[in-house]
Amino acid sequence: MIPTSTEEARAVEPSPQATRNRDSLLSAYRTEIAIAVAMVILGLAVGSQVPQALSWGNFSNITQAGAPLIIMSLGVLLVVITGGIDLSVGSVFSLTGMVTAQVMASGFGGITSSLAGLAVGLLFGSINGLLVTVAGLAPFVVTLITFAVAGSLAFIVTNGRSMPIPDPDYWLLNAGSIVPGMPNYILFCVVLLVAIEIFLKKVVAGRWFYAVGSSAAAAYLLGIPVKRTKFFAYVASSLLSSFSGLLTISYILNAESTAGASLMLQAIAAVVIGGASLLGGTGTAVGAVLGALMITVIQNGVNLIGINSFWQGSVTGLAILIAVLIDRFGKARRSAG
Repeated sequence: MIPTSTEEARAVEPSPQATRNRDSLLSAYRTEIAIAVAMVILGLAVGSQVPQALSWGNFSNITQAGAPLIIMSLGVLLVVITGGIDLSVGSVFSLTGMVTAQVMASGFGGITSSLAGLAVGLLFGSINGLLVTVAGLAPFVVTLITFAVAGSLAFIVTNGRSMPIPDPDYWLLNAGSIVPGMPNYILFCVVLLVAIEIFLKKVVAGRWFYAVGSSAAAAYLLGIPVKRTKFFAYVASSLLSSFSGLLTISYILNAESTAGASLMLQAIAAVVIGGASLLGGTGTAVGAVLGALMITVIQNGVNLIGINSFWQGSVTGLAILIAVLIDRFGKARRSAG
C-alpha cells in the first residue's frame, strides 16, 4: 500500500536510531560478514565441481566434524584477546580422550569418566594460568611446556595404544538430542557461542579481557584484576579443549593419543581468520566460530574435489596469511583516515 500522507511515509521509513544501530552492527561485525560471504562463495565454487557439496548431508557432516574445533577455538579466543597464546590445547584434547577412555575401561560410567577428562583441562589450565600470572613466565614458553607434557602423557596413559570407548551409549553426548530436533553438537556450539559473545560484549568482566589485551599496565591502573582475568582465560581455554575432546571420542567412539596433533594450529588459525589479533585486545566469538567453519569448509572442499590431503595445511596457511594481511591493511587504512 502506498502511504497517503507524510505521517504515514515517516512511519514506514526506519527511524534514524534504527539506521544507526544497523550501521553500527554492520561496522562491528564487518570481518565476520566478510568471512561468511567468503564461505558461501567457496561452497558454491566447490559445489559447481562436486554437486554433493551442497547437499544437506554434507552440511551436516561439516558442522559435526567442525564442532570440536569450534569449541576449542572459543577457548583459544579468550586467551588471545588477553594478549596471550595457548599452544597446549591440542595435547590437552588428546590427553582428555585417553584419560576418559582409560577410566571408562576401568569400569566407571560415562559421567564419571567425562568428569575425569574435564579434570585434565582444569589441571592444565590452572597450571598455565598460575605460571603466566604468578610466576610471570611468557605464555608461549609456559604453554609450549604443557603442550609437551600433556602430549607425552597422552602416550603414557595407554602406552600409545588407541582405546575404544566401551560405553555403547556414549555417542549420545555428541549426536543425541537434549533439545528435540537439534543434535547436541550443534546445541553445545550455539550455547557456547551466544554465552561467550554476550559475556565479552555485554558483561563488565568480559570487557576486562579486551582491556587487559590492549594494555595490561593501563588495565591494572584502572583497577581491573589483570592476573585473575588471565588465569580465567587459560582455565577456560583448557576446559573447552577437554570438552571438545569428549565430543570427538563420543563421535568416533575411539580415543587416539595423537588426535589433537593438528588442532592447536587450526584453533589459532580459526581465531586469526575470525579477526582476532595475536597482539590482543580484539576478537569476537562469532568470528572464531566462522573461522573454524571456514577451515572445516576448506578441508571438506579439498577432500570432495579430490586434492591430495597433504595440501590442506598449505591451503589453511594461505587463508591465515590473507586474513592477517587484510587485518593489517585495514588497520593501516583506518589509522591513516
